Parts: sequence; C-alpha cells; structure tokens
Amino acid sequence: MDTFASRLLSWWDTHGRHDLPWQHPREPWRVWVAEVMLQQTQVATVIPYFARFMARFPDIATLAAADEDEVLAHWAGLGYYRRARFLHAAARHVVEHHGGRFPQNLEAAMALPGLGRSTAAAILAQAYGLPHAILDGNVKRVLARYHGIEGWPGEGLVERALWHKAEAHTPRERVADYTQAIMDLGATVCSPKNPACGRCPQQVDCAALQAGRVDELPTPRPRKVLPVRRTVMLLIEGEAGVLLERRPPVGVWPGLYSLPECSAEDAADCPERLGLVFGESLPVLRHTFSHYHLDIEPRRARLKDPVVRVMDEGGRLWYNPAHPPPGLPAPVQRIIQQYCKRKPT
Repeated sequence: MDTFASRLLSWWDTHGRHDLPWQHPREPWRVWVAEVMLQQTQVATVIPYFARFMARFPDIATLAAADEDEVLAHWAGLGYYRRARFLHAAARHVVEHHGGRFPQNLEAAMALPGLGRSTAAAILAQAYGLPHAILDGNVKRVLARYHGIEGWPGEGLVERALWHKAEAHTPRERVADYTQAIMDLGATVCSPKNPACGRCPQQVDCAALQAGRVDELPTPRPRKVLPVRRTVMLLIEGEAGVLLERRPPVGVWPGLYSLPECSAEDAADCPERLGLVFGESLPVLRHTFSHYHLDIEPRRARLKDPVVRVMDEGGRLWYNPAHPPPGLPAPVQRIIQQYCKRKPT
C-alpha cells in the first residue's frame, strides 16, 4: 500500500464518515442506489430520499417489477430524472440477465444503463471489495491538487492523467474503506472553496499546497454564458383543481406530470387555439439546468367551455392543488404552492 493510501485510511479511521445509511449494511443494492443518487447531488440531500426509496424498493427485484410512474414519484425532488429511469431499466436487466444480482465484472457493470466507469467501480469496490479505482468530482479535485495536475479535468488528456494516478493509489486491501475515504476527503476537507488544508492527511506532499496554488487547482471549466429560454406554464383551473399533463418520455422531466405549456412567443395565440381565457400572470420563476436557464411565467387560465372533458385525452388529469401529487418536477411544485397562496379561498 502506498503512502497516499496509508495516510488516507489512517485519517478516515478517525475522521471519516462511518454512519451513512448505505454503509449499514454495505451491500450491492444499497450501494448501487446511493451511488446513482449521489451523482451531482450532495450527501445531505440524498439521505432522506435514499431512506424513502429503500423502504419502497428494498431489493433489485422489487424495483424491476415496479411501474415507472411509481419509481419517478419516489425520485421526485432529486432532479436529473434520467437517473431514475436508467436505474429502473438496469434493475430489470440485472433480473433478466444476472439472476437479480449486481454483476461483479466491471465491463458488465458499465454495460448497465446509467453507469459509467467511476460509478460502476465505486459499487464494485464498496459492495464487493474489488480493487477498482474511482474518479468522481471529489477524487478529481484531490488528485489534481495533490499531484499538481494542470488543466480542466473534463479534458481527455487531463482525465486520463487523473485516472492513471487514481489507479496507482488504489490499494489491494481495504478498498471499500479507501473508496469511501477519498470521497470523504474531497467532500469534507479538500473542498472546492476554502479547503481545510491544515486538517488534510496529505498536506506534507500536496503539490498545490506547497506551491500556494490550492485555489487554482483543479483548473476551472472554461466559463460559458448559459442561454435563457422562456416558457409559459398554464394553471388551467377547473372545479376539480388544476390541469396536469404527462410530459413526453424524452426531454426535460421525461414521463412526469407537469403543467401544460406554451412558448413565450406563442402565448398571445394560446387562448384562441386552446379554448382558454387567460387570467393573471404569477411572478416569473427561473429554474437552472446544466446547459441553460429556464424562465417560467405561470399564467392562470380557465376553459371557455366548462363542460369540455379533458380526461378524454390520455395523459391528462385534474388535480387538486391543495394536495399536489408525488412526482411533480420541483419548479412545478413551487408554482402550485405559489398559486395556492394567491388563489382566493
């Protein structure tokens, strides 16, 4: 075991996180769900969602047999809903092709929907103790600083250099603890801003610290201005509540129920085309995705003909806004809450 790994494990034994729910027990299904939820989401946010998800889907077979709507409902609020759809599809694949047990081969694990190299390796390392290196965002930051590696980690050459270092440091023994330890170090000590270098077990040999470049490494992603898109979400009111409709199976919030929309450019033509009478606009809500900002203008509306049966079309339903259903996208939930506060009783 090299010095980096030895120091890290000694630090983790005293200062690491030992009480995360997926560590007790640290078995493949629990680790798998946790690793998928933790993609682009912080531990504190994941913990309550993990508990609810595991209570409903305690094993791979239960998830595989579940309806997609229910899976998405238990994921609602975590965002990046494609993760839930991939996890559902992967569970079915594991049941059909691996006897309901997560594969122990890295290539087979990477072949599952939604699992890249680092996530698959993290599951194998933690659940089975197999010596596979990981390279998530926390690990990239730790290794870039420790080795003084220049360049944005998303670039191919830089990423390959980081993988080489990750593999060199990963020990053959205690690999499950090491994997958790290096993630913990990045999350709690070697943080993106104001890292606690004085508490770091690697400070003596850290190239960035010795050169006074901790704030410069890893090299930030080249900045780009996010474009702004606009949409109008319609709060179509009826006696039974407001109208919801299911979104397409691809694109933003796939398969979830949401408010009907019309583009900001076509808003003037929407009332006539849809048979609506527009009411007041609610304050614009900005929701930011990874590649753009979405400015949402919520607009109250009602049907010109109150006897129109919107239930005749599949994928639409009336829902009482006082009791919003599970599985709504987070900004839609906020819009409905805003609507309920403003609506006269």
